Amino acid sequence: MWQVPASVEELKRIAVEIRCDIIEMTCEAGAGHPGGSLSAADIVTALYFRIMRIDPQRPDWPDRDRFILSKGHACPVWYAALAERGYFDKSHLRTLRKLDSILQGHPDMRKTPGIDMTAGSLGHGLSAGVGMALAGRLLQKDYHVWVIVGDGEVQEGSIWEAAMAAAKWKLDNLTAILDRNHLQNDDCVDTEMPVEPLADKWRAFGWEVVEIDGHDMEQIVRTLEWARDFRGRPVMIIAHTIKGKGVSFMENQVVWHGKAPCREEAEQALRELRSCLV
Repeated sequence: MWQVPASVEELKRIAVEIRCDIIEMTCEAGAGHPGGSLSAADIVTALYFRIMRIDPQRPDWPDRDRFILSKGHACPVWYAALAERGYFDKSHLRTLRKLDSILQGHPDMRKTPGIDMTAGSLGHGLSAGVGMALAGRLLQKDYHVWVIVGDGEVQEGSIWEAAMAAAKWKLDNLTAILDRNHLQNDDCVDTEMPVEPLADKWRAFGWEVVEIDGHDMEQIVRTLEWARDFRGRPVMIIAHTIKGKGVSFMENQVVWHGKAPCREEAEQALRELRSCLV
């Protein structure tokens, strides 16, 4: 079925490869969202190569864990992980956002193997995750549902409606991970619309909350494993991350939310990332 879970050191190496793919994809496409893809790379890597019960040869396996990238514009990180995990050939990564490609600018479950939920307009993914978790309970399935949301995205009212529903039904087969990189499309999240105190808000809505360093692979793995086994209520993991993580000129720069690197910038980024593999 799925591969032997990767060690923490292997996960670190895979995360670097996925970051390199993100840079290559967005450069080739001339469009995309590298910043938020890079910030989520460590978490997505841990999920796909250590935590989730999945089978790339059977993307529609009924007993698989489900994953939703609610901040769907960051799909390059999802596509890179799926390709690395064997859901489709890596040659498809060069077709990001091209006409008739299976990899469009936002994830589409009708086009891409391994995509469990289409995403585009923000604020919807957690509600879909609640539905999947409820379905699992009704069908007496033991799969787990994982949802990554953005910190700008939690400005959406629909996120909090989903949060209330998840707590009402005590969906302990649901874990949300908040990519707290502090930047959204136009500016700092807390300049556009303040969202703190996030941990207190999620606790008030009935969730079990833990905060982590979203780039500390050992801490990520330990927390995800704990969340998978936690019982009694849904879990929110607030992962403190850096937008553009791993590329010096992209880190904490809002311009890289939705801007693709040119070839010269991509080469510099790849040199920096690959230096981590030495």
